[in-house]
Formats: sequence, C-alpha cells, structure tokens
Amino acid sequence: MKNAEKIPIVSKKLLVPFILITSLFALWGFANDITNPMVSAFKKILELNNTQASWVQAAFYGGYFTMALPAAFVVKKYSYKVGILVGLVLYAVGALLFYPAAAMENYLFFLLALYILTFGLAFLETTANPFILSMGAKETATQRLNLAQAFNPLGALSGLFVAQVFILGALQSDDLDAGGNSVYDTLSETAKAAVKTSDLLVIRNPYVGLGLFVILMFVVIAFVKMPEVQKADEDDSNSSMWDSIRRIFKKERFVGGVIAQLFYVGAQIMCWTYIYQYAENLGINNQEAVNYAYAALVIFLISRFLFTYLMKFIQSGKLLMLLAVLAVIFCLGTIFIQGMGGLYSLVMVSFCMSLMFPTIYGIALTGLGDDAKPASAFLVMAIVGGAFMPVLQGLIMDIGGSAYDDVRIMGVPEVNFSFILPLVCFLVVAAYGYRAFKVYQIE
Repeated sequence: MKNAEKIPIVSKKLLVPFILITSLFALWGFANDITNPMVSAFKKILELNNTQASWVQAAFYGGYFTMALPAAFVVKKYSYKVGILVGLVLYAVGALLFYPAAAMENYLFFLLALYILTFGLAFLETTANPFILSMGAKETATQRLNLAQAFNPLGALSGLFVAQVFILGALQSDDLDAGGNSVYDTLSETAKAAVKTSDLLVIRNPYVGLGLFVILMFVVIAFVKMPEVQKADEDDSNSSMWDSIRRIFKKERFVGGVIAQLFYVGAQIMCWTYIYQYAENLGINNQEAVNYAYAALVIFLISRFLFTYLMKFIQSGKLLMLLAVLAVIFCLGTIFIQGMGGLYSLVMVSFCMSLMFPTIYGIALTGLGDDAKPASAFLVMAIVGGAFMPVLQGLIMDIGGSAYDDVRIMGVPEVNFSFILPLVCFLVVAAYGYRAFKVYQIE
C-alpha cells in the first residue's frame, strides 16, 4: 500500500477532465434527492393513493435498469465521451419535459419525463464510473473513484434543499395533517383546479432550470478534450460486446460485485426512504425529520472523504467488510433501541454506507480492461435493488395495518423490525468485502 502513496490519484494533465466528469457525480446525486420527495408531492396534488404515487420510484429506477446495458453498447462502440454526451442530452430532455407535463397536468407525462431523465442518469453512471477508474494508475483507481463519488452527496444535499425549500415548502396543497385529513379536500373543484395548476408549476420550475444547466454542461464537455482508453482490439461489433459479457460473467469477483451492489443500493434506499416513517413513529413530523435526513447525508459526505484517505493504508476489501459489519450493528440498534437512540443509530448507518458503492464498483471492475464498459452497465442495473426492496420493507410495515406500531414483532414496532432487511443486505456486503481481501486479494 505504501507504493500507492507515491502515485498521484489524478495527474495534472488529467485534472480538468477529472473535475468535469466528477461534477457529473453531483449532478445525478441532485436528481436523486430532488425526486425522492416527489412521491409525497404528487400524492397530495393529484390526490393519488400510495400505490399510484409509488410509480414515481418505479419510473425513476426503471429508467436505470432499462438503459444501462444500451449505454454500455454505445460506450463500447464509440467512447466514454460520447456516452457522457448522450447521457447529458437524455437528462436534459427528461428534465425539460416537465414543462409540457405541467401544462397538460398529466401524471403519466410526468412519469415519462422521469423515465427519460433516468435514461440519461444510467448513461452517466455507466460511463463516468469506469471513466474515472481509467484516469490514472491502476493502484489508485479505487481511491480515485471514491474521491469522485464523494461529490455525489454534495449534489444530494443540494437536491434535498431545493426539494424542501422551493418545492415542498411552496406547495399550496401541502396542508395535510398526520391523520391524512386536509383543507385541500374541502375545496371546491374550481379552487382545487387552481391549486393543482399552481403546484404543478412549482414542481416544474426546478426541473426546467436543471435541464438548462445540464445543456450548459453538455456544451462545456463537448469542447474539452477528454482522454480515451486504448482499446484492446478494433472489433467493436455487437458480437464482441456479447463476448465481453460472457467473459465477465465467468469472473466470480464481478458477479459477486453485482450481487453486493444490488443489496447495498437496496439498503441505502431503505434507510434513506424510511427514516421519515421511523421518526414519525417517535412523534416527529416530516418537516422536523428532514433535519435527520440532512444529518445522514452530511455524515455520509464527511466519512466518504475520511475513508478515501484511509484506503491508502487499509485494503479496500477489508475496509468494506469492517464498515458493513458496523452497519449491521447500527441496524440492530435501529431495530431494538426504542426511542431517539434508535433514530440516531439509523442516522449513523450513513457513516458506514459512504464507502460502499464506489468500493464495490472498483473491486468488481478490477482487471477487466475494456470489458469494464459492459461490466459497468450491470453494476448500474443493480441499482434496481432500490426499486423493489423498499416495497418489501413497506409490506413488513403494513403487517398490522397502515400505522407504524400496529403490532409488535420480537417486542418492537413493525417499523423498527422492518430494518431487518437492510441488516441482511449489509451481511451480503460484508461477505463480499471478506472475499475481496481474503480470496481476490484486492488492494
């Protein structure tokens, strides 16, 4: 590990491309966290039920799953830069489609806009992660990816801030009390229509502004010279792509990485989605619960920089395993400590999660060469764990009814017990970390 200290994480000649591509990590973090609260917003404005409102997440994560592999085909055939530019175009188109969606006041149109937006995010994540890995020495590749990923929570914090202040805080329909009764329900149809129109414009404007900013990023990156990894051969045909896929699925390290990533992303989304329900069961309303979501993201951000530094001295697989075990301990606290101690334990899970996504990514792609492009696509497709695992946790919370303390399981409310799912996910991640430093011997 000492030799890695003498090798720069990023060389000076690649600093500008590295900064530009790293900024994309913040850009998709922003999209993730400005969109998460939209489930609640659309439910209130359009008077949807929970199932209908949940299609926001289905559209969002469905876009990732749908487009990751096509993105890998494009990148393999052309270049990382082309993949980035295509991603930015799709991102901008999806965001700008919020304008006609608001004008038509059509929920399906909004879902389509989100679906296309995440086509762009799938392209960006499939491309940017291996691109960052390639920008320097192999010895510092995982450190480099952790450094770039450290800017993702900065974007997430910004997205959460915009969602809370400029969207949720400005919605006229956001007048529901804890029991689900609303002044909005008592309005005449004409008054409701006026509020609906106004609130959909409130949702529209930040997305349109985001789309315009993404267009600006497209122009900047289009005119900056980007490094490109030399291809192992000149065969960029579809058959070559399928050959790559067959090769990578023969590698246990990669397959294990996809599985670990699926469980990790599921755990992350569950912990960040249901922190509001956990807090509500303690008598904390959603507005106050946002402060705990902020705390989790800030801890996530700070620890990302900390662990990026520590990776100079500790094997990445070993650090991954230790943090996953610590996450299991915090999940046990979340489940069995009733009161604020349990909520604090849930917040502290973010301390452990900060390292996981980029480290699993880096370990899984190590030594794959040009095969890293299609391999990256499958790791991005693993994000689909964030779509179906929260649904399973919701089913646990509904065991006794729609409230969060209808029934006791092992002596705790079902909302507490539901965090058994993230606990299991972190056990899977811990097992992968163990194999990374004991079997794969990844530095």
